[in-house]
Amino acid sequence: MTGDLFQEPEGATPLSPGDAKRLIPTWVATRADLNAAEQENVARAIVWASTSARMGSLASLMTEESMKTLHRHMFGDVWKWAGSHRRHDTNMGAHWPYISMRVCELLADALAQTADAENLPWPADELAVRFHHRLVVIHAFANGNGRHSRLAGDLLVHVLGEPVFTWGSESLSTPGEARRAYLEALRMADSQFDYKPLLEFARS
Repeated sequence: MTGDLFQEPEGATPLSPGDAKRLIPTWVATRADLNAAEQENVARAIVWASTSARMGSLASLMTEESMKTLHRHMFGDVWKWAGSHRRHDTNMGAHWPYISMRVCELLADALAQTADAENLPWPADELAVRFHHRLVVIHAFANGNGRHSRLAGDLLVHVLGEPVFTWGSESLSTPGEARRAYLEALRMADSQFDYKPLLEFARS
């Protein structure tokens, strides 16, 4: 596999040769090819998630298996490891043996925070954006973590009665102003626990 397949945009998880060996489409040779294949798969997953009873209930959405199932639907036509937690460390994210524990802690926190819909600790938008951010920080999968965590955040905010987010209203998979703004908002949440830029971006 040649070309620019391993040339990730800023902030992306590096794609190792081992990961690439488990690529399903045989026609993918460049990063542009990979983006196109993944985009088509994700589009189908969004349609599936919007009609899935499992994704439409807080109790069933906030489970480790549902998070894995969501990733599998998003990337299962592209990667053989879709829906499985990574088993190696990357340049970001939790140490891989602790991924499952960290994900389960996040899901348990989300269920506790939403147990009383009339008394949420933050407005629905902020609760879902904080959930998205923590899922990004864990970086549970070898690839697709940003897209997975954004769709998970969309599903959560929708279950809480609000419209899904727009996330800059353009693709974040390729370099550009929207991706730069998104990464900067994530860094503000990382370093200063300031969620305002990420909240504003999610609704932009």
